[in-house]
Amino acid sequence: MESEEDLSGLPSSAIEGAAHAAEEKELSGKWRFTLDYPSYIPFVQYADNRELRETMWRAFANRAYGDQYDNCDNIFKIVNLKHERANLLGYQNHAEYVLERRMAETPETVFGFLDKLKTAYKPAAEQDLKALKDFAQEQGLEGDLKPWDIAYYAEKLKQKLFNFSSEDFRPYLPLDKVLKGCFEHFEKLFNVEFRANSDYETWHEDVQSFEVFSKEDQSFIGTLYADFFPRTGKKQGAWMTSYREQGLFNGKIERPVIAIVCNFSKPTPGKPALLTHEEVTTLFHEMGHAMHGMLSNVTYRSLAGTSVLWDFVELPSQLQENWCYEKETLDMFAGHYETGDKIPEDLIQKLKDSIHFMVGWGGLRQISLGTLDMTWHTTEPSTIKDVAAFEDDAIKDCTLFPRLAGPVSSSFSHIFAGGYSAGYYSYKWAEVLDADTFELFLEKGLYNQDAAKAYRTEILERGGSEQPNILYKNFRGRDADPDALLRREGLLDKDKNAA
Repeated sequence: MESEEDLSGLPSSAIEGAAHAAEEKELSGKWRFTLDYPSYIPFVQYADNRELRETMWRAFANRAYGDQYDNCDNIFKIVNLKHERANLLGYQNHAEYVLERRMAETPETVFGFLDKLKTAYKPAAEQDLKALKDFAQEQGLEGDLKPWDIAYYAEKLKQKLFNFSSEDFRPYLPLDKVLKGCFEHFEKLFNVEFRANSDYETWHEDVQSFEVFSKEDQSFIGTLYADFFPRTGKKQGAWMTSYREQGLFNGKIERPVIAIVCNFSKPTPGKPALLTHEEVTTLFHEMGHAMHGMLSNVTYRSLAGTSVLWDFVELPSQLQENWCYEKETLDMFAGHYETGDKIPEDLIQKLKDSIHFMVGWGGLRQISLGTLDMTWHTTEPSTIKDVAAFEDDAIKDCTLFPRLAGPVSSSFSHIFAGGYSAGYYSYKWAEVLDADTFELFLEKGLYNQDAAKAYRTEILERGGSEQPNILYKNFRGRDADPDALLRREGLLDKDKNAA
């Protein structure tokens, strides 16, 4: 981009990041926005220029569709091969094959789970959309609300309702302080200690390395790498990778080597890397995975840490996101990068007040993705002729907008390139578990040592050495309450049960 007028509405952090990205490509004096999340999301969220928002949205939605990188043939090959393997092994479809080794056990259970949540989310999503349309009209929107308007007007409506912007948090969330506070959180919760150690060789100069020790006896727990910034050749998103699992090797127990990988906006000249609150929850999420691996205490590597049934693996990660909304935790690290002032209490309260904002819209989106995944992996592939048409039919009851660009499937890397085929539902499945678990910490205390020790001993240390439903019952004293998630999201009264 060459015109400053096109930058209207964008926060300074996004503009500075785009200028820095342009300079890296020898485009000094211009602004370079990309489809990387740290660049794309602020653009569609804040840019006043509707035509440019549409351009960015369509480019993002059309990834790997309709050009030389079109993934449709690859999708057909992947789905056919998975279906063929399942048939050879005696299963009707890939989902049946996968779910035999999941808590859910059958495709019918998963579809039933998604349908139950859909009955709660869809009416709420319709209300969210109506409120957004009404607000956009009040703001002078001409014509119908389009998909490239959703994030933009949602941010403005949130600012009106709760009197704060997502960008208000950035000055109080410098990455270095957040990371230090994140470590302090886990130290307080699990009685461990993180120590920086630059002696480890890394794969890029941006990568940091740490050692983790037990505070109780100073025993070595494991090695942690942190890779936070985008670069050429690095994929988008955030994830945890285990390079060596805890477990027995050559007659002795070896400790794990783990990395957390994110894509946060890089520091710019004169300003450190500043995070949004959403990015803080991402960091805590991936650290939840990392601690699952770090605190593993099993004999065999194949059962260590995150080597659990797939619909259980997100519990330790998603659980940690809950602490990011609590003042006691935020006070550990949230301070202004220039003045050092603590984050204002009223800003924290506004954040908590906004937790239920657009929860129906976001929930229905996740249900649509879970439904799409399950439909791909329960359908006879020979009956599928067109990716886009198949997707439209699969999620017709879970969407409130007609498709205006390429199908999600063409870039749905979770289920076609990652490990979530017939497993995307597990995010919501784990949310039920994490909501029920966090209710215990809210009841006993955020850093209650009895609750933390029970969680560490019965969940984190055990890895995949026992069935998850047994581990959870040992920890909680009962099965998870499926209504805990709806209570947390304000879709069910706390003193009532769902019908």
